[in-house]
Amino acid sequence: MTGLLDRPTMAVPPSSRPRSTTVAVVGNDVIPLPGPAPEPDDAEIGRRFATGDEQALALAYQRWSGQVHGMAVRAFGPGPDAEDVTQQVFVSAWTGRAGYRPEAGPLPAWLVGVCRHKIADTWAKRDRQRRLAEAAAADAETRPAPAARPLDAAVADRLLLLDELDRIDQPQRGIIELAFFEDLTHTQIASRTGLPLGTVKSHIRRTLERLRSRLEVDGAAALHA
Repeated sequence: MTGLLDRPTMAVPPSSRPRSTTVAVVGNDVIPLPGPAPEPDDAEIGRRFATGDEQALALAYQRWSGQVHGMAVRAFGPGPDAEDVTQQVFVSAWTGRAGYRPEAGPLPAWLVGVCRHKIADTWAKRDRQRRLAEAAAADAETRPAPAARPLDAAVADRLLLLDELDRIDQPQRGIIELAFFEDLTHTQIASRTGLPLGTVKSHIRRTLERLRSRLEVDGAAALHA
């Protein structure tokens, strides 16, 4: 049998060489084996993303999460808000993928649009929290308070609630904000986040229990101060 080394060699231009360097020798024939499939281009990822291909979601995150995170950092600086916005963009894009039309534009441009909306939402949420805190402080100044309690108990509870929200991780924090700041029902929150209704209810229940425990502990500490 004539081996591979006995066959005459011929220089092959780089452009015509097979992508894979793995070959099989069958008799006198050298058969190149197919190498790994090339990564899909942006358009292919967009088409697959629109059809619900989860691998396309992973590829989209790998390819464009840096760009999305960069936009969030420019808006809020490095930190939890930028991380939250980045996560929210891809969750929202995936759950709302029915609204993406590959023929209307590339996926990264659509993700940039989603990111702008999430940045605007976060600024609006910050503004609501600021106005609520200012209203609580103004309310405390206009009401007579007992000497032992410088703030009305309800006002103090609201301030503690805002403080506690900053300690809650996602997705519980986002669910509570949807329930209390946007007045969404459990069903609407499940539809917005893509989470099962039972999961939404359990997150709200556990978070409220944690908030209640914190308020009770802080209230008892204030009474004994």
